[in-house]
Amino acid sequence: MRYRRANTIGDQRGFTLVEIAIVLVVVALMIAGFLKGQELIDSSRVRTLADTSSGVRTAYLAFLDRYGKIPGDWAASDASIGIGVPVNNPAAAVATSNNGRLDNPAGANVYAEPNAMWEQLSRADFVQGSFAGVNAVPTSNNGLTPLNVFGAPIIVGRTNEYLDAASPAPSQLHVYVGRFVPVSAMRELDVKTDDGFPRSGALRATIATATIFTGGPSGWGGMDSNCVDAASPPNWNVSADSQDCNAVLMF
Repeated sequence: MRYRRANTIGDQRGFTLVEIAIVLVVVALMIAGFLKGQELIDSSRVRTLADTSSGVRTAYLAFLDRYGKIPGDWAASDASIGIGVPVNNPAAAVATSNNGRLDNPAGANVYAEPNAMWEQLSRADFVQGSFAGVNAVPTSNNGLTPLNVFGAPIIVGRTNEYLDAASPAPSQLHVYVGRFVPVSAMRELDVKTDDGFPRSGALRATIATATIFTGGPSGWGGMDSNCVDAASPPNWNVSADSQDCNAVLMF
């Protein structure tokens, strides 16, 4: 019996132009779907940043309206009675408590009131979560502050470590949006909630290197120096594509 040897080379068939076109269309649709999905994720993160930052301000003012006291400034013993649940901070040794403002003085008690603010707001059910309130540098995992959508602590205080801090005066209370925000997201946040410029309005870029209050080993008040360009007035430097930007939202 004789067997016919298949002509494998002759039997091979290439893709037709129609088949190639179909593949290219499918690939294009997949890429477009991925890009659209990423765009939706980025927009969702920006909305979360906006809602969280404004929500802090709303909770702070609502607490003040209900109790007539500044959250975090209210001494723990009095706050426990006023809120109706045990409150541990600020400790009795904090000299600035009950003076009618949230303080972050240089020295040992720099985080005493800002961290106590989160404990008091949570005990009064104005923010979700449970916060220890102790006087220590916040981290991404020690439960002293809420975290932004990128995992950085959200801190409230009074500093001059943001662009054009002389106007308004640095005594104005502000919320740190938090580090690790991509510059494109920060610009979108500024455009949606303010004037779009990092040196003016209610949303301001922080300085690159923080030294007071949010300085220290974590540098929560700083950001990558490439987040803002050298123009006058400066812009969010989207072309640099930094992934570590920060800003403050002033009350």
